[in-house]
Amino acid sequence: MSNYKTVFFILGILQIILGLSMLIPILTQIIYSEIDSSFIAASIISIVFGTLFFLTNLNHDKRLSLQQAFLLTALSWLSIAIFGSLPFIFSNLELSITDSFFESMSGITTTGSTIIPNLEIAQKSILLWRAMLQWLGGIGIIVMAITLMPIMNVGGMQLFKISSSDSSEKLLPKSKEIALRLIYVYLALTALCALTYKIFGMNIFDSITHSMTTIATGGFSNYNDSIGYFNSLSIEISSMIFIILGSLPFIAYIKFLNGNRSIFFSDIQIKSFIKIIVFSVLLLSIYMFFQVDNFSEINLRPIFFNIISILTGTGYVTGEFDVWGNFPLIFFLILMFIGGCAGSTTCGIKIFRIQILYIFVTNQLKKIIYPKGIFLIKYDKNTIDDKFIGSIISFIFLYLVIFFFITAFLSFSGLDFVTSISGAATSISNVGPGMGSIIGPSGNFASLPDLSKWILSLAMILGRLELFAILVLFLPSFWRN
Repeated sequence: MSNYKTVFFILGILQIILGLSMLIPILTQIIYSEIDSSFIAASIISIVFGTLFFLTNLNHDKRLSLQQAFLLTALSWLSIAIFGSLPFIFSNLELSITDSFFESMSGITTTGSTIIPNLEIAQKSILLWRAMLQWLGGIGIIVMAITLMPIMNVGGMQLFKISSSDSSEKLLPKSKEIALRLIYVYLALTALCALTYKIFGMNIFDSITHSMTTIATGGFSNYNDSIGYFNSLSIEISSMIFIILGSLPFIAYIKFLNGNRSIFFSDIQIKSFIKIIVFSVLLLSIYMFFQVDNFSEINLRPIFFNIISILTGTGYVTGEFDVWGNFPLIFFLILMFIGGCAGSTTCGIKIFRIQILYIFVTNQLKKIIYPKGIFLIKYDKNTIDDKFIGSIISFIFLYLVIFFFITAFLSFSGLDFVTSISGAATSISNVGPGMGSIIGPSGNFASLPDLSKWILSLAMILGRLELFAILVLFLPSFWRN
């Protein structure tokens, strides 16, 4: 493994950081008189393993190769999910290893699916740890999407290279500078969200934890009724605003701070993102209009909130949208697949891929009408070549194929059709709640068979890491020098 010393050196640093992060919930235990050894034991184990990785790989190569970047991406998320599950294992919730890993994976991938049936009686320290996992997963995916994935050429992410001269050898110095700026923006948005929640009625603890899961578009809440527990219009509006802010490309914030004041109005992804929200609200409002006798009976509040929450993969709920009828169920399933903007905390296929696929299909139709015509595919003033288009189409095709395979495997594990198909969609798109009586907005994943939970956990990490970053590791050619 000498060729991978850099990977394990960085993994060691990540494990040490994770172990130190586990000391924060201990303060919560002291404040709320919940003192036990769960986080102390988990912290010690994580730090010890991290230190071993760190010390045994001190003589690592300073450069990060493309092969190492793929391996680091997969192992970092997997290792954090494993060690992040330790506080759940050692807690008084009496969770199995399967349930603990599922909860941890759901947290770090910002999915938001939970196996804790009664959140109101869970320890504050555990609730804080769930929020911290999502917060760490949110900043982790932003940094990775902007620094690592573009040079890994994952599913068209090369479009977002920092500059055309970027290579894996030049990556680290520039990555450190960009990563620090992203962290500052992420911290500022989280603090502003927490302050807003506090002003509008949340207590200090709820405002801190919910701000973490809002900006991370993760959706973990401290209550079974999610954001709906507070029954506050001001809190829901605040939540929608900060969910949208977390769903925008974070590189846009950097450009804004560097003087490009119009970036949020000119960015092609952001404009399409807002259009999708507006179109979805209008479409569901029209549908609901035909389901009631009077237009005044339509409540736009839950329509707005749940559309934004599902589209961005946040998974907060304010009502049982699965009882609105059959069409909203299908429509929400489509929104799960679309997701938010690339370079944000959101998941799904991503808007830029949908946009490029639309341009490609439009051009193909034009070629039928004008066989001798030459039509260039451009995206945000960049000419897109056939190789790039191939990576986009292959990603979307693979995304859908894996979705159907996960659905089949879940059905094989004993789940009904609605639970299988919505479970597959919500896990690979990292949304959180599914549909139906079991994993719907008012349910949870606790009663699912262990096999189903492992399948869903695999789907979560596949969706979070853009499929190829995981699947490439199973190719024999990847391991050849």
